[in-house]
Amino acid sequence: MRRANRQTPAPEKPAATRLVRRVLLVSPDNAQRRLLAAHLHRARYEVLEAASVADALQLCQRNEPDIVLSDWAIPGQAGTESGLDLCRAFRIGERRNYGYFVLLTSAQDEDDIARALEAGADDFLTTPVSRQDLLVRLAAGERILRVEDDLRASNAQLRSALDRLRDTQAAIDRDLAEARKLQQGLVKQRSGRFGPIQLSLLLRPAGHIGGDLVGFFPIGDDRIGIYALDVSGHGVTAALLTAQLSVHLSGSADQNVALRAAQTGTDAVSPADLAHFFNNMMLEEMATDTYYTMIYAELNHTTGRLRMVQAGHPHPVLQRADGSVRPLGNGGMPIGVFERPVFDEIELVMEPGDRLLICSDGITEAANPAGRLLGDDGVEAILRTNAFLGGHIFLESMAWSVSEYCRGERQDDMSAVLIEHLAPAEMVSLPGR
Repeated sequence: MRRANRQTPAPEKPAATRLVRRVLLVSPDNAQRRLLAAHLHRARYEVLEAASVADALQLCQRNEPDIVLSDWAIPGQAGTESGLDLCRAFRIGERRNYGYFVLLTSAQDEDDIARALEAGADDFLTTPVSRQDLLVRLAAGERILRVEDDLRASNAQLRSALDRLRDTQAAIDRDLAEARKLQQGLVKQRSGRFGPIQLSLLLRPAGHIGGDLVGFFPIGDDRIGIYALDVSGHGVTAALLTAQLSVHLSGSADQNVALRAAQTGTDAVSPADLAHFFNNMMLEEMATDTYYTMIYAELNHTTGRLRMVQAGHPHPVLQRADGSVRPLGNGGMPIGVFERPVFDEIELVMEPGDRLLICSDGITEAANPAGRLLGDDGVEAILRTNAFLGGHIFLESMAWSVSEYCRGERQDDMSAVLIEHLAPAEMVSLPGR
C-alpha cells in the first residue's frame, strides 16, 4: 500500500487517522532507545531498533524506514563507528522514497554540522532528547516527506498524462500521414501536355497537410481550365476546404462548377464568374472565418489566348521568349471576405517560347533569417537564373532555392503552376552533311 500524506498532528493529541511513518532508532544505549521508542509509539509511529551500523543497514534494506534517528558515535566490531558512516551509506543505498536522517549528539560545533550536512544529514537533536524536541523535529521531517510524496504523486500523474499524450499524438500523426496521402491524391495529374502547351504542378505542404491546391481540367477540345488556390491558415480546417474545392474543380462535368453550362448558357463559366460563384458560396453556405486566394485561368492551347482572374493571389509572372520578365495583375480581393468583391481580370496571348509562373505566397513570402521576404523580385530572379530549365526540373530547382533562402525554416505551404508554350524544335545541320 502506498503511504498517504497526512497532516502532522500536534504533539499533545495525535490524530487518529494520521499515516504511520516508520522510524529506525540506531543507538548502542538500550535505555535511550527504550525512552525514544516510547515517545514514538505514543505519537503513533512504527518503530524499528538497531544497536549497530551493520544491523541498521540491514533493516534499511529490508524495511526502508521513512525516518532514521541515529547516535553520532556507535561502537562496532572495528572500534567506534560513526553515525556519519551510517548516514553516507543510507544516502547511497537504493530507495523508492526519500528518507529523513536525524543525528543525535551531545555537543555540536560548526565543523560537526558541516561534516554532517556533507554526509547527508537533514537535522540534529541534542541529547538527552526531550519528547517535545523529538516531536518538533519529526514534524519538520514529516513536512519534507509529505512534499516528496506529493511531488512523486504529481510526477507519476505527469508521466501518465505524457504517456497518454504521446499515444494520442502518435494516433494523430498516423491520421495526418494518411490525410497527407489523400490530399496529395487530390492532384491527380502533376503534369499535362495539350498541343504546344505544357503544364507542370508543384504542391508541397509545410506540415502533414496544407491549404494549397493546384490543378487543371479540359474544357472542350481546345481549352483547359487551370487553378491555384491558397486557403488561409494551416492544418485540418484548411485541408478540409481544399478537399471541398477540389470536388468543385474536378474533371467531372456534373460536379465541376466551371463546366456547368446552365449558369451562363455557354460551355464553361468565365474566370470572373467562377470567382464570384465561389465568393457567394463562402459567404452564404459556409459558417467559417476562413477565406482563400485564387487564380483561375482559361487557356486556349490552340491560339495561346489566356483569360485569367486574380483574387488576392500573388502576381503571376510572365517570362517571354526573349527572356524579359514581368508580373501581371493588380491583385484583386480574396474570396470569402467581401460581399461585393473586385477581382482582377487579365488577358494575354502566350507565344511560342513564353512561360507563365503562378506561385502561392508560401514562395513569395518566404523569409530569410533576417526577416526579408523573397518577394516578386526574388521570383523574377529565380526565373532568370533558371531560364534554361523547364517543367518539373524548374519547379524543383525553384523549391530548392526557396528552401535555401529561408534556411529550411519554411512556415507556409508551397505550390506553383508552370505554363509553358513550347517553341517548335529547330533543325540543326550536322557538320559534313
